[in-house]
Amino acid sequence: MEVMEAIRGRRSIRKFKPDPVGDELMRTVLEAGRWAPSWANTQCPRFVVVRDSEVREKLAQICPGRWSASVRDAPVVLVACAELGKSGWYKGGWVTDKGDWFMFDTALACQNLMLAAYSLGLGTVPIGYFDAKKAARLLDVPQDVQVVLLLPLGWPDEKPKAPLRKELKEVAFAEKYGRPFIP
Repeated sequence: MEVMEAIRGRRSIRKFKPDPVGDELMRTVLEAGRWAPSWANTQCPRFVVVRDSEVREKLAQICPGRWSASVRDAPVVLVACAELGKSGWYKGGWVTDKGDWFMFDTALACQNLMLAAYSLGLGTVPIGYFDAKKAARLLDVPQDVQVVLLLPLGWPDEKPKAPLRKELKEVAFAEKYGRPFIP
């Protein structure tokens, strides 16, 4: 599958078939996350692979509303975490006004994971609306690691349509903000 095909075709999948996801597929998806770029190659993202239905149920209980069903029903939930104090750090201090870059690095890794999953026929939905502190306690995540995202993963049981996207001239600018880039 071509990269642009995966980018344009991937959708947030909220309904999953109960079929398991094999170890080789999981390895491929996790490898995609491992190969994501990171600040100074610090590689701070970490992933907890949750297959146990009781643990998924407990994670679902800390997700409000419609997100809980995706966490409960997916055969796998990847819990994206990040080691703190590494990304964005150089020669003893933070070097940008953004501080710790763990969110950037984790997002890059998760995008790789989601595109790889889609290319293999799997579906995902990134969930950021949950109690990360409770998730960390549930999964024994150490204090120097932050839970960032829940990523239910499995075989899609729906085919959502593509949402409308803004035109390129609305999001890309030439030389100065507000001057549309029109190739």
